[in-house]
Amino acid sequence: MGRTCKVVVCGSSCVGKTALLEQAIFGNHVIGNQNSIATIEDIYVASVESNRGVRERVRFYDTRGLDPKTNPELPKHYFAIADVSLIVVGNKADLYKERQVEYDMVCAWAQKEKVPLYEVTVANRKVLMEPIVALTSKLTLPIVKSSFPLRIKPKQMTSTASHDV
Repeated sequence: MGRTCKVVVCGSSCVGKTALLEQAIFGNHVIGNQNSIATIEDIYVASVESNRGVRERVRFYDTRGLDPKTNPELPKHYFAIADVSLIVVGNKADLYKERQVEYDMVCAWAQKEKVPLYEVTVANRKVLMEPIVALTSKLTLPIVKSSFPLRIKPKQMTSTASHDV
């Protein structure tokens, strides 16, 4: 386990960002709980096993829901926090009759943007872990040292002043 990866979890209000994290990390989310309190900001730290079988530490920043009318943008301080990699997780896949976005449209968008798309439900923890493991594996790729030398030779200093002896 090396450095800690930082992941910012963002999306619209009431889409299940906190439920996704609670279920993935602790396995204690109660499905259908209507008594949830809106998240302002929360941080979760988890040990996630990557695709390489190595446990990595991941810090998840759970953000408040974005609202196109009142809160359309993610606060700028999150841009400095997160390691850069992007995935899209469609939550509530089990509620397909209540979809607000057509699956084909989302797939086309993700393909056009070259962004991995995962459809999950907090009811299935195994499926829920797939995007988390994939993201952790991507963020913790080992650095491969190149055998190609990339040294830059320092320039010879030339002086314009004359040296009289």
